[in-house]
Amino acid sequence: MTTEENCVCSCSCDDAATPVLVFPCAGGSNVGQISNAAAIELDRAGKARIYCLAGVAAHIDGMVASAQGARAIAIDGCNVACARKALEHANVKVEQAIVITDLGIAKNHEFSWNQNEIKQTLAALSL
Repeated sequence: MTTEENCVCSCSCDDAATPVLVFPCAGGSNVGQISNAAAIELDRAGKARIYCLAGVAAHIDGMVASAQGARAIAIDGCNVACARKALEHANVKVEQAIVITDLGIAKNHEFSWNQNEIKQTLAALSL
């Protein structure tokens, strides 16, 4: 089976062989934005591919199938755990989930963060 045949989502699949997909909550707070920044770092480093949580949460068939066929990592900003719960609701097995506020980073709506907080988030993952 070719890479394109393995690709069931509607996005570009030139790197579809990457077995790890990361789903940041990207919520409306500093910790939500830290989750997104950490996911981007993982993607840039080639450790995981950032993927569309909204598409999976909306139950878009191809996106759900892609997520179900991968090792899924949820990065949530807070204990509401929207990313993890959205994946579970779509019957995606979450291999690893972290909550940034559990790392001692306080949630606020100032939308500012620093590189140390992103590093701390990345260190909490086992990749």
